[in-house]
Formats: sequence, C-alpha cells, structure tokens
Amino acid sequence: MNTPAPPTNETRGSLACVGMGMTLGSHLTPLARSHIEQADVVFAGLSDGIVELWLQRMHPDVRSLQPYYREGKSRLQTYREWVELMMAEVRAGKRVCGVFYGHPGIFAWSPHKAIAAARAEGFHAHMEPGISAEDCLYADLGIDPGRFGCQHFEASQLLFYERRIDASGYLVLWQAALVGDRSLGRLATGPAYRQLLVDRLVRDYPPQHEAIIYRAPTLPIEKPRIRRVALRDLARAPMSAEETVVLPPAFPLRPNLAMQARLAELDELEQAATVA
Repeated sequence: MNTPAPPTNETRGSLACVGMGMTLGSHLTPLARSHIEQADVVFAGLSDGIVELWLQRMHPDVRSLQPYYREGKSRLQTYREWVELMMAEVRAGKRVCGVFYGHPGIFAWSPHKAIAAARAEGFHAHMEPGISAEDCLYADLGIDPGRFGCQHFEASQLLFYERRIDASGYLVLWQAALVGDRSLGRLATGPAYRQLLVDRLVRDYPPQHEAIIYRAPTLPIEKPRIRRVALRDLARAPMSAEETVVLPPAFPLRPNLAMQARLAELDELEQAATVA
C-alpha cells in the first residue's frame, strides 16, 4: 500500500465531525454550526430526511450518506465507504464537516475511524460533541445515573459474550431491534431473536420486571415515545432500530459491610491525627 504524500500548506484539508443532536434545531450548538457553515463540503449521516433538508439550508454542498445503506449489505462496509468519501475530500485539500445525528462519537463507527485516518495522514481532525439519545433518555425518563449506577450495552453483546449485569442499577440496551444480527446487514431481526435476549435477561431479573422501550423525539413537534412492558413480553413488543430498552433497578444496593468498617477505621485514624 502506498503511503499518501504529506499535505502541503496550500492544499491542507481538515475534518470536523459534529453532532446535530437529537431534536431538529434545538440541539445544534453554536460551535457545531460554525464548523458546518465554514466547511467546503458537508457529509450528512442523519436519521431523518426532514433534518437533512434543514441542514441543506445552512450549506450549499450537503451530501447525504444515507443512500449507502442497503438491505443485506453489511453496515460495516457502508461505514467504511463513508470514511473513504470524507477522506477523499480531505486529501483534496478541502475543509470537510461530517454531521451525524445525536453525538458523533456514540454508536458511530465512521467518525472515529475518519478522524483517526485524517490524523494519521497529518491532517487536522476534530470531534465536536452533541446531545445524544442517552442525554435525552436521562431527561425524559427522569433517570440520574449517579444514584444507582447505569450500565450500557449494545444488546447483541449480551448474546455474543459473557457480560456481567448488575441488576441493582439501571441497564440500558441499545439497538435491541437488531439483537443477534451477526451479518451486520439486517435492518431488524425479530421476536425469536429478542426472545433469546429475554432468556438472557431473566437470569438476572424477574420475568415480571418492568422494561421501558424509549425513543427520543427528532422533531420539535414530537414527544418522546415511552412504552412500558413486562420483561417476559419484551420479545413480542414491536420495536424499531431507533428505540432503546431500559431496565430499572430490580434489587436494592447491598451494603459492603467489610469495606464500610475499614473506612470507619480510616476516619478514626484521621480524626486522631487531627487532634494530635
């Protein structure tokens, strides 16, 4: 493989991957908008055609990445194509901005890879964060992850790997509608696959435990979609790829009495040292 020639000052391109946020218009930060407006070319990896049309009002050269998806085609192949599309323009000396829904670094393979590739070739590359579905989830469901703790898994990881679940904290499962897809080419799997997920989860949760199916709004006129079902019924619940499954804590936190005793000893030693 030939090593690309280092860019010259006259042709030096750059890459910025920014987050559009989840809700049209209201989540775009001033700095992300600045990257979009100052770019020579903008690539759009957005989840809603209306949001893409809105983006086109901010820049004359917006190129959609959505047509590279295709049923049966591996998403990894699509994401690699996205990286090469952006890098081709960077190598041509252009200021490139990749705009992605939510946060460009959360469940987004291409922005990370494109930034790494650009930096490896000597180009300036930057990621600008955005409001993600996770941020909306905390607000809409009234969850404080600092209260009981919060675990996040891509749902298929619970089937592909041995992962430990702490059912005394919140559990957030991403892309549950695609659970079990090993081809990376499906747009959804189905109830039989989700039943395997339920079978895995009931090892740690009661079958009647609440499961919340959540989707953040993408348009200002929309409200968050929140459905609550028993865990045992989760496999039969209709679900889209944009929805996330949340399991609230099932059990109270168990005190670590041995560690608390050691902490009490340290407190006493510190107090004694202060008095002395």
